Amino acid sequence: MFLKITIFGSWCHLVIFLSVMLAFAAVASSSGGWMTIERETIITVCCSDIAGQVRGKGFPASDLDNRRRFGVGWTPTNIMINCFGRIPATPFGAEGDLMLVPSPDGDITLDYGDGGAVERIVLGDILSMSGQPWDCCLRSLLKRALRTLKEETGLGLLASFEHEFWLDGGEERPGDSYAASTLRGIEPFIGDFVGALRANAIPPDTFLPEFGPRQYEITVDPAEGLFAADQAVKLREIGRSVARRHGYHLSFSPVVTRGIVGNGVHIHFSLIDAAGKPVAYDPTKPGGLSAVGASFAAGILRHARALCAVTAPSVISYERLKPHSWSAYYANLADRDREALLRICPYPEVEGVDVAKRYNLEFRGADATASPYLQLAMLVFAGLAGIRDSLPAPFISSGDPGTLSDDERAQRGIADLPRSLGEALDALEADADAMAWLGPTLAKAYLMHKRGEMTMAADKDIDELCRIYAGAY
Repeated sequence: MFLKITIFGSWCHLVIFLSVMLAFAAVASSSGGWMTIERETIITVCCSDIAGQVRGKGFPASDLDNRRRFGVGWTPTNIMINCFGRIPATPFGAEGDLMLVPSPDGDITLDYGDGGAVERIVLGDILSMSGQPWDCCLRSLLKRALRTLKEETGLGLLASFEHEFWLDGGEERPGDSYAASTLRGIEPFIGDFVGALRANAIPPDTFLPEFGPRQYEITVDPAEGLFAADQAVKLREIGRSVARRHGYHLSFSPVVTRGIVGNGVHIHFSLIDAAGKPVAYDPTKPGGLSAVGASFAAGILRHARALCAVTAPSVISYERLKPHSWSAYYANLADRDREALLRICPYPEVEGVDVAKRYNLEFRGADATASPYLQLAMLVFAGLAGIRDSLPAPFISSGDPGTLSDDERAQRGIADLPRSLGEALDALEADADAMAWLGPTLAKAYLMHKRGEMTMAADKDIDELCRIYAGAY
């Protein structure tokens, strides 16, 4: 009986299947052929958040014009997702609604012309439902900083983010620091990376092997403040995408391998007037630093300990900020010294060179675990505070400040930088000016976010943390 029922059931299924197929055939015949599926491109509108991650939502590319106005729905607590992919705590709870709205200048398109999928991303601003900038939108924070600088001083900012990164596709061999041989075998990746930057209106400057094993550096031309930060966000996403296409893993993490020199983000900047004329250079002043440029630099140094909480904001950032590791360890200004927090960069001293156009300062206490918008905004606010208070030119140090006594460093105005993320966050919370630049909502969220990250990292050893951060960034 069981056998007969099974056979009968199988015949029933066969009859149903054939009936369905005949119905599809009839439809196909009446419409002139089988239905074809047209692949659609999805655009992801994104923001750069407290964790330095680029998060967002997607929509069909055909909807872009409509989405330019209202974007996609967003939630306040999204900004509390940390680099571990968790939300240890949030001041917003499950309440609130926002709009993540595409920026007219935020588009990234990666089309390799080989018939493969086209990747499209667009950077955006986080707005309230009434269309106002949200208190925790980091891109809007940078806009506010640059607007305040212009309103109070008439000045603008040129900047460029210089990125170091690790690529597992590179060859590692003894003595390969800066070696041309480390580029062999990854030329297609390099060509696609540089080409993708240029295709997205990010003018590449240099690509070079760095000091560490499998470590490389890429630089781009300077741009005005907001666009420079946009370029930095875009460069990181483009780099990761191109590496994945080539079967590689690329990481901007400050430390990939314990004990090996880490990856920094060196933020170059200079000041310009309303006509675009450089104003940071004065050949009659020490180091060539003009009075306004000196006050701007002095403001950054005065708030350096608090700034570290947003420029080097991960637990392992402080594995990189160590003495004699070609990164910053003290809050000092130096001329052409790659271990100073602020470095006066070199320029060609030959006839016919307009030094003022090439003159810039470099902030070396930053890495890619932070949002470029937040990093640059806080540097601008700190520099502006120095201009407001007409701070005198900082002492230009020479040599290792570690060879000086505490009193000698104090006499020269050279402070210690924080030695851990916890110390940096305490310094930020104690700096009333820096907290005011963030605003009460963002300041509370930021401290809660980063202290939650510290708590999650507390039970992990340094090797595990290096692995996790290398994957996250």
